[in-house]
Amino acid sequence: MVGEPGDRRVAMFAAAAVAAGLGTPDVFAWRDVLRGGPVPGPGTIVRIDSPGATGLRGSCPPAPAEPGEIAGLAAAHAALAAALDRIAAGGGTLLNPPADILTMGDKRRCHAVLSAAGVPVPEALPAITGWDGLRAAMRAAGWARVFVKPAYGSSASGVLALTATGTRASAITSVERAPDGRLYNNLRVRRYDSETEIAAIVDRLAADGLHVERWFPKAGLGGRTLDLRVVVIAGHPGHVVVRTSRTPMTNLHLGNARGDVADVRAAAGPRAWQAALDTCVRVAACFPRSLHVGVDLMFAAGWRRHAVAEVNAFGDLLPGVLADGRDTYRAQADALRQAMLPSFAQPGATWRGAQTGATWRGAEAGATWRGVEAGATWRGWAEG
Repeated sequence: MVGEPGDRRVAMFAAAAVAAGLGTPDVFAWRDVLRGGPVPGPGTIVRIDSPGATGLRGSCPPAPAEPGEIAGLAAAHAALAAALDRIAAGGGTLLNPPADILTMGDKRRCHAVLSAAGVPVPEALPAITGWDGLRAAMRAAGWARVFVKPAYGSSASGVLALTATGTRASAITSVERAPDGRLYNNLRVRRYDSETEIAAIVDRLAADGLHVERWFPKAGLGGRTLDLRVVVIAGHPGHVVVRTSRTPMTNLHLGNARGDVADVRAAAGPRAWQAALDTCVRVAACFPRSLHVGVDLMFAAGWRRHAVAEVNAFGDLLPGVLADGRDTYRAQADALRQAMLPSFAQPGATWRGAQTGATWRGAEAGATWRGVEAGATWRGWAEG
């Protein structure tokens, strides 16, 4: 496993691996991998957890951004790509391959992949390089409301819900603009009504690339808008969290609240609910070699339509959310254990429970799983 020792995700997956009978994973610290240290070698099953933006920026020239600063996102993505190349070159079998992780982490590429596969996504503008170009593109498209997203951002970092008509503009965002023009993440969502200030924010974000989508009017319940995080594991969309907010930003770390899945399911109705889950499975099918993906799905007001907002390579941290009595990590460990059974150690073997035909391509003929004996260390595949 590549992650940070002591990180909650690493600890939860390690516990799930032990409970599933896979033994205790070895952990290769991101801080060491990013500095050229050891990576998992041949014969190892490799789970890659989030390095966190701070760790990536710390590996990039120029000097790392200050804590919470929204800067260097493109350089951080490039550093992740280089690190993933090193990990892949180590010869291990990756549960989520580098190409998938990098595509999910690039909103422009991911949107293009989903759109080409017929997955419903909001319309997007062509490449935007700054405020003037954004306003011109919005006028040409006839759009008054858009979401402006850093191409490589996550967790709502740098996202603006923008309304612009005529000479007036307003933006709702968690971005805090310092007097010197630097941008920082803040847990308080705020509103900007000065076009000059909004333009300065957009222009600064544009240096690292932007993805701009038409505003998708989300459904709501009880006076709060909502969307879903659906984790699809081995083709099965079993774990769902409802995220509700009084602002356009639904991320839970911004002080928003979880909603009730049963209430949303009832409001949507069985046909619309199943169609939404089927879409999440189709998203996972776009990344057939990945054990899991996290899908952010939006129902439209009226519940008749839905669209995918984002896909997350590291979106499986859903504490307390169980499906068939298992959290996301235990479900992954069980799927992995099943895939490692001798009858599944064949080229092209499918994930058990997969509903999409996605294949597990890391199973080599004759390979054995040696992490299941009592006291064994989680080393993954070994030729035998």
